[in-house]
Amino acid sequence: MSIKGKIKETAGAAEEELGEALDNEKMANDGRRLRNEGRLEDGKLPKVTKVGSEK
Repeated sequence: MSIKGKIKETAGAAEEELGEALDNEKMANDGRRLRNEGRLEDGKLPKVTKVGSEK
């Protein structure tokens, strides 16, 4: 796992959660995009579920 990929995944997850909490769909989607970028860099599969569906 790369440090850069892990940072992207963590920052994206935080942005995604904040976007969900603020009911800001654009922010949540941007966070998911960044999170998936990091996951792909680390060789993981991207999250494909709808943002906010894991509650």
